[in-house]
Amino acid sequence: MKDERNLRIQVDLNSATPAYRQIVEQFRHHLVEGALNPGDNLPGVRTLAMDLGIHFNTVAEAYRTLAQEGWLEVSQGKAVRVCARPNTKVRNRGVEDGFRQRLRMLIAEMRASGISVAAIVQELELLAKGIKS
Repeated sequence: MKDERNLRIQVDLNSATPAYRQIVEQFRHHLVEGALNPGDNLPGVRTLAMDLGIHFNTVAEAYRTLAQEGWLEVSQGKAVRVCARPNTKVRNRGVEDGFRQRLRMLIAEMRASGISVAAIVQELELLAKGIKS
């Protein structure tokens, strides 16, 4: 998929990650980075499926997943639209701890692969700046 903002969604059919998950992860990335904004329309299920060369049920599953997460508004016969997500202040300590642990494990894996602390810090700072905007 490509639109006027050069958003790309690609599916690697040889990947161990299911196609619908690949779509979810890429859209989630665009949403978090601010490349997609509340009110933006996404391609219809069949249109995106044809663009990607996959079955429309795969795209429908990805859109359903994103809708359940509160990112999209999906209605039969209407455009798929990005939702405005409230900036909730309610914190779930268990969820935060789980994400913190996963992040630490990922950083440890990066270090074990030879990535420098400076490179990791730089990437985290870039990601944080992208999230804040």
